[in-house]
Amino acid sequence: MPRTYSLLIFFIYGFLSLPTSLFSQHHHITAEGLPEDYLPAAFHAGRREALRQLMPDSSVAVIFAYPTRNFSNDVDYNYHPNPDLYYFSGYREPHSLLIIFKEPQTGADGNTYKELLFVQKKNAQAEQWTGKRLGVEGAREKLGFSHVYNGQDFKNFSLDFSRFRKILHDRIPADITNGYDKADLWDLVDQFRQKLNPASGSLSQRSDTRMYMELTGKLRRIKTPEELNLLRKAVEISCQAHNEVMKAVHPGMSELEIQGLQEFVHKKQGAEGVGYGSIVGAGENGCVLHYTENSKTKIGESLLLMDVGAEYHGYTADVTRTIPASGKFSKEEKEIYQLVYEAQEAAFRTLRNGSKFADASNAARETIAEGLLKLGIIKNKSEAARYYPHGLGHHIGLDVHDRGSMEVLLKDMVITIEPGIYIQSGSDCDKKWWGIAVRIEDDVLITENGYELLSRYSPRKAEEVEKMISQKSALDDFRLPELESRKKKAF
Repeated sequence: MPRTYSLLIFFIYGFLSLPTSLFSQHHHITAEGLPEDYLPAAFHAGRREALRQLMPDSSVAVIFAYPTRNFSNDVDYNYHPNPDLYYFSGYREPHSLLIIFKEPQTGADGNTYKELLFVQKKNAQAEQWTGKRLGVEGAREKLGFSHVYNGQDFKNFSLDFSRFRKILHDRIPADITNGYDKADLWDLVDQFRQKLNPASGSLSQRSDTRMYMELTGKLRRIKTPEELNLLRKAVEISCQAHNEVMKAVHPGMSELEIQGLQEFVHKKQGAEGVGYGSIVGAGENGCVLHYTENSKTKIGESLLLMDVGAEYHGYTADVTRTIPASGKFSKEEKEIYQLVYEAQEAAFRTLRNGSKFADASNAARETIAEGLLKLGIIKNKSEAARYYPHGLGHHIGLDVHDRGSMEVLLKDMVITIEPGIYIQSGSDCDKKWWGIAVRIEDDVLITENGYELLSRYSPRKAEEVEKMISQKSALDDFRLPELESRKKKAF
């Protein structure tokens, strides 16, 4: 990502304006200098056992690593592990394979096992370029697996898939290349296919992707205490980043600068990255639901929609705030903002263990439809979808749109509630509304009798947003020298 003014500013000012509630968490480190709040091996073992309990008799689950993706010639994108592989093993490297059996298996040596993990082989030359690998011994010691092998061992490993009634796996990636390593993901997938069907290398009729998705979704939709600990940190970090932007915002800032400020707060507080492409849209750009160009050089005095969430140890928040770059909402902006706020509040009131997500969606949609009708923006409620075109929310967790059904809400689910109104220029309404885009998105934990607002750390009410904007920022008096390259005329 391009470096922005915000990054330099915060380094120089020592980040003096941030609260300190998260610093002690980030600075709990191991002797190796790493954070000590990663999920423990016992968590992943417990998830494997939970999956095993759901699996049908005589079945096996096969989970491949995600492929690496090229960014620029011989440089890859930062690797993002398969969330399922991480969830069930703790392993975060590519070119690997996890196999979980419903019943204990007996190997050629007479020993029994319930799971197999095939990992990247230790390679000093490769590790000098791309970082240390756990290897077989590291996976045994740190991840708690007793049966770990190098990926190259999978080809000749005695494993007869024809003995199983069900072979559960996710969609097998098809767009992977065969590299120089004879134990890369391409080889592991090819060898799996050969073991399933030596004659054709095709997937077996006993392969079941749908059941795999249902079972893993059933587990991942309910968060354990260990997962909630990481999600709470991801959400609080995200809220803190939104607050810092509110205090620092002014019309001369660019969308990229604001993105940089948000993401620097994330990293300062120990989050490894973002859970999705940061959305920072000023004015009309806020009407683009997944706007990620963030290329406007001056945000001006328009509304600024920021949908930015930190990813902390694999778990991602998803928080949106819409703020007036001028410091104060205009009359029309405040009316739309208040309507979105009321829609969110209406949805919140329906939330509890056993409630239907449809009730929350209907409450928000009805509130927006009635409000737009009252403001004269629409002529009948059926037109509301023009200005509120998306759903109300989704699960969050290892994926920003995490796996699992939302038909009925259950205790310890973590979901988003994100109503919005987007009025593009040229819309069939009074021009005074054109270009107004508002979304308020919060992360909530479903409890027995209601919900916990995890993202309560960042203001939602219009008056409280304006109050946050009025606060002093460490950035207020900072100026960088003008770049010499910008003084020259463009061709």
